[in-house]
Amino acid sequence: MKRLALLFGLVLSLDAYAASMRWGDIRDGSLYLQADRADTVTVSWVPAWQAEANEEHLYLLDGQGKLQGERLIKANETRGSQSWPLAPGAASYQLEIPGYSFRGYRIEHDEKTVALFAPAKVHFSAEVRNATELYFRVAPGEHAVLAGKFHGGVSGLQAQRVGDGQQLSLALKPYRAYWQFDQVALPVSEQPQVWRLLLQGRGKAAFWLDGTANLFAQNPQQLKPLQSEPGQMRLTLHEKILGRTPDLGIALPYLVPPPASHAVLDALKPTAASYYSFVDVTAKNPHFEDAFRQLYQNRFGIRQDITLLAGTGRQADLRADGQSNSGLDAWLAGTRALGGKGTHYIGFADEPNLNYSSYEQYRAIFSSMARQVRSDPANAKAGVRIAMPASSRLVNGPFTENAADKRGIDWARRLLSESADQVDALAWHEWMIRDLLATRVYRDSVRRAADLVGLDAKGQPRKALLLDQTNLSSGSALSPYDQETHYTALWWASVVINASQDGLLSMLNWFQAADEPPYGKGMVRIHDDGRFELKPVGLAQQFIARHWLPQVLQLDNDAFEVDVLAMAGDEQRALLGVNKGTRLQRVDLSGAKCPLNQSALRFFGADNRSRDIPFACENGRVRFDLPGQTLFALTWSAS
Repeated sequence: MKRLALLFGLVLSLDAYAASMRWGDIRDGSLYLQADRADTVTVSWVPAWQAEANEEHLYLLDGQGKLQGERLIKANETRGSQSWPLAPGAASYQLEIPGYSFRGYRIEHDEKTVALFAPAKVHFSAEVRNATELYFRVAPGEHAVLAGKFHGGVSGLQAQRVGDGQQLSLALKPYRAYWQFDQVALPVSEQPQVWRLLLQGRGKAAFWLDGTANLFAQNPQQLKPLQSEPGQMRLTLHEKILGRTPDLGIALPYLVPPPASHAVLDALKPTAASYYSFVDVTAKNPHFEDAFRQLYQNRFGIRQDITLLAGTGRQADLRADGQSNSGLDAWLAGTRALGGKGTHYIGFADEPNLNYSSYEQYRAIFSSMARQVRSDPANAKAGVRIAMPASSRLVNGPFTENAADKRGIDWARRLLSESADQVDALAWHEWMIRDLLATRVYRDSVRRAADLVGLDAKGQPRKALLLDQTNLSSGSALSPYDQETHYTALWWASVVINASQDGLLSMLNWFQAADEPPYGKGMVRIHDDGRFELKPVGLAQQFIARHWLPQVLQLDNDAFEVDVLAMAGDEQRALLGVNKGTRLQRVDLSGAKCPLNQSALRFFGADNRSRDIPFACENGRVRFDLPGQTLFALTWSAS
């Protein structure tokens, strides 16, 4: 038996029948598999951290982007395995392991199957053994960059060009800011280059390539170009109204925004907002928040908002003491002064399942403050409603120890069983679903929330559902590839569509409006000279808002890489969609009458511009080609 120290402690083992290739422990990335003979890919997993608190999903796509396999891993399945057949063909399968993952995934397949690993960027993608080796290829003329980040494990990268032995070394240094990393430019050549990469150290590893294909193999013979084929997708539109579309909003700052920012806020067209109220501030100055709350309502038209009580700096673990009670009184008085023009939800804690040591601690402050709100009927008349628990994540646990005892859905279930009459809405925050293919988790979480509160005779939730904060990452664990690029635009469009798909959600808010050091996660960038500029995600929100209608229509969609939402408003109809994959998709829509009256098809791509595209509508079917990584809106009049 021949053993090689390859990726993640790879063991290449040979027996009398077949040879297998193994990968592990992958935590975040894609494995592309192209088989020239029938094969089986087997994925097994072991717990990494807090696995017992978190469900996870694995996805297998074929070479046309169709879903061939999906595996829901329940929280109690800390260990397990899943196998799928691979048919021989020229196009590559894609096995997706979405991050952030709480398990280490080990993959086995035939050694003849070409396998290429695409790691996540900045975030760690694997846990490796010492002296792991990989190979990568740089095409002629490419200006490639090798990059990596220190996460407490692998501390250096060493690259050696196979052709002539030229070497480059890259030390990975610890940085205070999560989004900082190290990189080195590779030489440009008119000839194809193959490089051997040595990961120095063991443990968590973050390494990737820019300027060339971000693909790594276990031996040079596997370095073949990825093959994929155009996708074929069918949409069927129905006239059945499922419910409302949520108000789309943003977390707005705790101040009066300068006039220079008004234009970008107008472009985003928020109809909902998330606020904080700092009780130590308002206890001393009860009117501190009045000016900006009135401006947000009267100037920007915010009619549905949620406020989380906290202390300065978003201190989350409040107590039901004199300062907190005075702060709540000030907020209630300020809300009554708004004149009853909207719905104003109040949450008595920010992510209590993350910030309180026990459910009992949170229940005490909830019960005390709920009595305070209900004691004056004028509060309800002014539009005040109580939301709970504003948890860190809903179905899965927060990022803390003992997370299995702190799942938001469990705390909400307990509180509803004890104090349902004190609750008007279920609120939660969703973080760390960073993978474009995993955004369907948002649809699942909304459905699970609706199941928890129950549905009325019209099929609507008995308590309003508010997903009042979301982003790819929590806190400052940010990647510029996540926050500053078109990727964020694709992600936000997909989240909006998935969360809205069943007409059950009342509010969906991006966190936060503008970059705010150290949290560079806004829709708006603030330049040193005071200029405000929409980032790619802000430009995508502008595109979404222009085509947003109030009702959700039933739509059947057989695609996996493309998310689509059907909407109606008076005589208007719209499809809003996003192609998250890189392949071209050929779209076929039935259920809309041809010709479409007053119709338009608009694309929004990586150039951040909207453009009109012609399409065919004949024999009751609408057809058009949708490029990869593109948002689209098809609008028409039903009259």
